Amino acid sequence: MSLVALQRNGGEAIYSQIAKLLKEEIASFLAPGACLPSENELAERFGVNRHTIRRAVEDLMAAGLLERRHGKGTFVLDAPADYVLGSSTRFTETFESLGRTASSRTLRKLIIPARGGVATRLRLTENDPVVWIESLRLADDRPICVISHFLPQQGFPELLNEYHGGSLHEHLFVRYGLKLRRIESLVSGALPQGDDASLLSMPQNQPVLRVKSVNVDERDGTPLEYALTRFRADRIQLRINP
Repeated sequence: MSLVALQRNGGEAIYSQIAKLLKEEIASFLAPGACLPSENELAERFGVNRHTIRRAVEDLMAAGLLERRHGKGTFVLDAPADYVLGSSTRFTETFESLGRTASSRTLRKLIIPARGGVATRLRLTENDPVVWIESLRLADDRPICVISHFLPQQGFPELLNEYHGGSLHEHLFVRYGLKLRRIESLVSGALPQGDDASLLSMPQNQPVLRVKSVNVDERDGTPLEYALTRFRADRIQLRINP
């Protein structure tokens, strides 16, 4: 393998030069899902140490071009998926329409007191009990988002025991005959909090897209769910549909 020539006496850092060369190769030769050569192979190719390679790769990860999968290697990322925010968006339907396999994992199920924005958006009195369900959503076994669902316990007294995973909205339709309609979504960028970065397999200093949504009973407009979704920003682009 021939050594790649780098400008070692110029003003640009070596790792930055390597990052640019790898970026060009990703754009020209490497398809989404392709595995990058190992750090040792790249270090040999560029004639540098592994620390320099790691700096270059981390730059490309921060730019959303690569991701490191524990125990497997570093892979070229797909283009962000188009995720439509409409009145009846469904995670499973969205990704299956893109030819990807959607799945979910329930993380928490608790009864908690309604506070602040949760109480306001659900039109509850402060400290009224709400059902809190938190789930991790994946596409092709890769984490996409963490969702916190808040619903008034008075309307769903057995939900904590009855819901065992999958589409929460589908469960509400089958069990209670309810169809929910999204009436509001507030989108912002923020750094991951709590264990979100770990759950989403992403760096702590990489932003997530936070979407706060209110879903109401399609029949009479009663607020039935407040949801806080944290998307990996490098895997999603949000398309807002009325």
